[in-house]
Amino acid sequence: MSSPRASGSITEGGLVRPMFELAWPIVVIQLLQVAYNVADTFWLGRFSADAVGAMSLAFPLIFFLISIAGGFNAAGSILVAQYTGADSEGSAGEVAGQVLSFVTMLAVVLAAAGYLLTDPMLAAIPSQQATGGQVFPLARDYMKVFFLGLPFLFGFFVFSSLMRGYGNTRTPMRVMAVSVAINVVLDPLFIFGAGPIPKMGIEGAALATILARAVASVIGLYVLFGASAGPDVGFDDLVPDLGYIKDIVSIGTPSALEQSTSALAMITLTAMVVQFAPPVVSAYGLGNRLASLVFLPAMGLGRATNTMVGQNLGAENPERAERAVWLAAKAGSAVMLAVAVVAALFPGPIVGVFMATGTEKAAQTIEYGSSYLRIRSIEFAFMALLQVLLGAYRGAGNTKTAMAFSMVALWLGRVPVVYGLAFVQDMGPTGVWVGMAFGNVVGAIAAALWFTRGTWKEAVIDEPGPAPVPEGED
Repeated sequence: MSSPRASGSITEGGLVRPMFELAWPIVVIQLLQVAYNVADTFWLGRFSADAVGAMSLAFPLIFFLISIAGGFNAAGSILVAQYTGADSEGSAGEVAGQVLSFVTMLAVVLAAAGYLLTDPMLAAIPSQQATGGQVFPLARDYMKVFFLGLPFLFGFFVFSSLMRGYGNTRTPMRVMAVSVAINVVLDPLFIFGAGPIPKMGIEGAALATILARAVASVIGLYVLFGASAGPDVGFDDLVPDLGYIKDIVSIGTPSALEQSTSALAMITLTAMVVQFAPPVVSAYGLGNRLASLVFLPAMGLGRATNTMVGQNLGAENPERAERAVWLAAKAGSAVMLAVAVVAALFPGPIVGVFMATGTEKAAQTIEYGSSYLRIRSIEFAFMALLQVLLGAYRGAGNTKTAMAFSMVALWLGRVPVVYGLAFVQDMGPTGVWVGMAFGNVVGAIAAALWFTRGTWKEAVIDEPGPAPVPEGED
C-alpha cells in the first residue's frame, strides 16, 4: 500500500494543497539545479568572458547525450505514479529498480561515447574565427572532464524522477540542497585554485559539479534502498525483467527522442549563434541560463502536473486529473506573467550581476544579454501553459503526444524562425532573440487546442485502482 500522503491527498479531496505541496519542492529543486549553472557562470564570469561562452557552447552538446537517458527517467516517474495511484506499492518498487539498473548501464555507455566524440562534435559546428579560436578549446576542456564523470550524475536524476512519481518531492529537494552547497564551495577553489589546490579554470567548474553530483547520487541511492520515504526498492528489483523493460522502453523512447531532439535543436541554434562575435555567444549562453531560472515556476508546475495526472489516472479518476491540469495552467501563467514584467523592466541590472570583469567585452555581453532577456519575456506565460500541458500528457503516458508538441515549439516555431529572422531578414542577434521567444508561443497554443479534445485520459498500466472517493471543494 502507498503512504496516505502519497496517494490520499493527491487522488482525493481538494486540489490546491496537493498541487502546491508537490510543486514548491520541485521549484526549489529546479532552482538548486540552476544554482549549479549560475555558480559556474558567476565564477567563470570573473575568470573570463570566453569561459562563459564556452559553457554555452558545451551545454547543448552535453545535454544531447544526457537527454537520451533522461527519457527513461521520465518513464520511471510515469509508471511509479500510476502504480502508486493504483495502490500497487510492490509494482512501483519493482519498476523503480528496473529503471535504476537500465539507466545506469546506459549512462556508462553515453559517458564513453561523449568523451570519445567531444572533438568530432565541436568540429562539426561552424564558427566565426575568433569564436573558434578562443571559445572552442575551453569548451573541449570542460566537456572532457564532464563526460568522464557523467555516470555519477545519473544516480540523482533517477532518484529524483522516481520520488517525484511516488509523490515525495521534499526528500530530493533536501538531497539537492546538500549537493549544491558542495558545488558552491568547490567552484571558486577549483577554478581559481587555493593552497594545495591548483588553478584549473573551466575544468575546475566541471570537476566541482561532478563531485557534488556524486554525493547526491550516493545519498539518493541510500534513500531508495534503506529508507521508507519512496517506492520500496530491493536489490532483487535490479535484476532485469523483460516485461518492465518493455514498458520502460515503450514509454521512455518518445521522451528520450523528445529530449534528444530538443538538445539537437539547441545545438542547431548554437551553430547559428556562433556565427556572431564572442560577446553575442556569451550573451546567448547567459540569457539561456537566466531564462532557465525564471522558468522555474512553470517547470515545477509541469512536473507536479505529471504526478497529479499519473496518480489520478492510476486511481481511475480522469476528471480530477483534468481539473488539476487547468488549475496548474492558470496558476503558472499568472506567476510567469508577473515574472515577465520584472524581466522586461529591469534586464540590465539582472544580466549585469553575472558579468563583473569590467572589460569592453563584458559590457557588450551585458548589452546583448539585456536585449535577449527583454524580448524573451514575451513568451513567459505561454511557457508556463506549455510545460503544464506537456506534464499532463506525460503523466497520462502519452509521451508521443508530448514529444510532438515539443517538436512543434522547437522545430516549427523556433529553429526556422531564428534562421529566417537572423540571417534571411538580416536582423542579426535580435532575430535570434525574437525567434527563441516565438517557439514557445506556437507550441503552447497548439498543445492547448489538442488538449481540449480529451483523448489523453487513459492510464498505461493494466492494474486497476481503487474506486474514486467523493471529493471536497478545491
